[in-house]
Amino acid sequence: MDIIKVSGTSRTSAVAGAIAGVFRENKRAEIQAIGAGAVNQAVKAVILASGYLAEDGYDVVFSPEFVDVEIEDKIRTAIKMTVELRHPETDETESEL
Repeated sequence: MDIIKVSGTSRTSAVAGAIAGVFRENKRAEIQAIGAGAVNQAVKAVILASGYLAEDGYDVVFSPEFVDVEIEDKIRTAIKMTVELRHPETDETESEL
């Protein structure tokens, strides 16, 4: 699965469509952004994509994390967001387990 790379000039709706498409195909999507503007566009796109996916019956969550990436022989810190299905909580209490 390819990582969706977002820049500060990326169109939010286009990125959201890409996220939703990748998720529908793989039940998972990964988005990477470097810099404040790119992270802003990526977060907005993930929120928009979660709305698209909710219309299809998918309840998704995203988890952000820092990752190091190499660009032109330099290590940069990026934000990686992983979009996955929300795992429903069981109705059992801890004492019943």
